[in-house]
Amino acid sequence: MTEMLARLTVALAARYRVERELGAGGMATVFLAHDLRHERDVAIKVLHPDLGAALGAERFLSEIKTTARLQHPHILPLLDSGAADGLLYYVMPYVKGETLRARLERERQLPIADALRMAREVAGALDHAHKQGI
Repeated sequence: MTEMLARLTVALAARYRVERELGAGGMATVFLAHDLRHERDVAIKVLHPDLGAALGAERFLSEIKTTARLQHPHILPLLDSGAADGLLYYVMPYVKGETLRARLERERQLPIADALRMAREVAGALDHAHKQGI
């Protein structure tokens, strides 16, 4: 168990049962967790502690505020956010299923109808975000 996973598991034990890491990027790590209050799976995005200490948490806090403002069928909503044991986090729904990357590795090429549908959905979400000033 990584140090961040262990810290998060203890810090959020009253509200979430943190299960495993889903993925990591340059700024944050995303974990699969179970929301104990609402009995649903969620994804918890956690700012890397060393990044927050070095650069400050302003960019991540801005991302939280931005996400909270966006209400669109193709943008995951913000469910919760906070700080616990020095870790900044926000919670969003967990979406089960295959990633686009995994599908492309498996199929190599999407059917045109699927590619067009996805492009329309992404474009609609981007249009909505742009209209919100993002």
